Amino acid sequence: MADPIWLFILCMVLGSVVGFLAGLLGIGGGLLIVPALSALLVHFNVTDVEHVLVIAIATSLASILFTSTSSALAHHRNQNVPWEVAPAVLFGVSSGALFSGFMASYIPQQGLKTIFALCVMFIALRMIYSSHRATSSRPMPSDVVILGSTSVLGALSGLIGIGGGALLVPLLNYFSVDMKKAIGCAAVSGIAIALFGCLGYIASGWQVQDISDGFVGFVYVPALAGIVATSWFTAPYGARATHYLPVSHIKKIFALLLVIIALRMVFS
Repeated sequence: MADPIWLFILCMVLGSVVGFLAGLLGIGGGLLIVPALSALLVHFNVTDVEHVLVIAIATSLASILFTSTSSALAHHRNQNVPWEVAPAVLFGVSSGALFSGFMASYIPQQGLKTIFALCVMFIALRMIYSSHRATSSRPMPSDVVILGSTSVLGALSGLIGIGGGALLVPLLNYFSVDMKKAIGCAAVSGIAIALFGCLGYIASGWQVQDISDGFVGFVYVPALAGIVATSWFTAPYGARATHYLPVSHIKKIFALLLVIIALRMVFS
């Protein structure tokens, strides 16, 4: 079997796992897609080591565009999107993600790996030690503060190829936004991060990667197609599995796995 077909099949397998875990644990697929896809792209000689992480991150963001749309529509139907807060958040994460998409190709590979690893370890540790404290009573800050803080989080999310929920939800919950509405706002923000992050990665990679090789900028289309083909369908099964699987234990095991993956990426 030709290598491109094997790569597509393995990306379908990756997508099915990522979709299920996203539904089960409420995590962004990029935490798993980026390291796994980086390994696959190098193994199948799709690109050189110099650009592999940027391509994996850009492709991860492109896949999140599809999954975030489905999630955001569901939250909107359930009236879990705080539209009085969302515009400022959306503008902030969009500008940050677009900036990171343009700048990622200029960051040294080791620096990008370190940023990814540190963010992943922070998210993993938060998954392990997360509590169920009630929403605080702190007032929402001014739009300027919201724009500044969310643009930083949007830039970080774009740099590591995630939808941003793991970073945005704690911030919104800290400022008195109900947990369900914070998650709904993060789901809508995931669309903006993925869209504008992708635009930045496509523009910055247009002269680096050839469209005849399956690239649109830094987005590798065959891998994207394989991931989306299955993740869209397996996410609902993961959501249903929350009713009969020990989610809290699985989340802690998965968080430990993320720490190991992050450390391996830095020191490999």
